[in-house]
Amino acid sequence: MPAPLTLQSLPLFPLGAVLFPDGLLSLRVFEVRYLDMISKCHKAGAPFGVVSLTQGSEVRQPGMQEAFSQVGTLATIHEFENPQAGLMLVRAKGAQRFRITASDQLKHGLWVADVESIPADLSVPVPEDLQPTAEALHRLIQSLQLKPDQAGPMPLLPPWKLDDCGWVANRWCELLPLPVALKQRLMELDNPLVRLELVSDVLARTGITI
Repeated sequence: MPAPLTLQSLPLFPLGAVLFPDGLLSLRVFEVRYLDMISKCHKAGAPFGVVSLTQGSEVRQPGMQEAFSQVGTLATIHEFENPQAGLMLVRAKGAQRFRITASDQLKHGLWVADVESIPADLSVPVPEDLQPTAEALHRLIQSLQLKPDQAGPMPLLPPWKLDDCGWVANRWCELLPLPVALKQRLMELDNPLVRLELVSDVLARTGITI
C-alpha cells in the first residue's frame, strides 16, 4: 500500500461546523489571524484545513483554550470577496479529508498542522433500499433550483452524484440540523454505505424520505 500523502504546516480554521468532501462552506472572515491566512491562500491558490472545534469558540477569547478534532477536510477557495478593509467573504469547497499528525499554535493565534491524507470514499452505488434517500435529495435540489432567490446561494455544487453513496450521504449531513459531534463522526467513517444507512435512519425518523 502506498504511503499517504502528507502536507506540512497546513493552516487550520477551527469552526463550529464540519466540512465534507465536495461540500460548500460560507465564511465571514474578520479576525486578523484568518484575514492574513485567507489572503495568502487566495493569492497562492493554496488550501487550508477546516477542523471542528471541541473546545473554545470560533472567535478567539482571552484565556480560552481551543481544541479541535484530529480529522478535518482540506478547503479550497471557490468564491472570494473583500467588500471592505478587515472583512472577507469566502465560499470554500471541501476536498480531501486529512488526519493531523502534529499541530502548533503560532504567536498571533493561527494554528498550523502537519497532516496526512485520508483516502477518498470508494464509489459505491446507492442500493435499492436506500434509493428513497437519494430521491429525496434530488427533490430538494430541484426545489432549490426553482426558488434560487428565496433560498439564497445554492448550498450544493454540481455535478449531482445521486447514484453515489458517499456524495448523497455527505450532502444530507450538511443539510440536516445534526449536532456537530455527530456530523464529525459521520464524516470520519471509512465506509460510505454505512454513512448513508445512518443518514437514512435519521431521515426515516423525521419522515423526510416518505
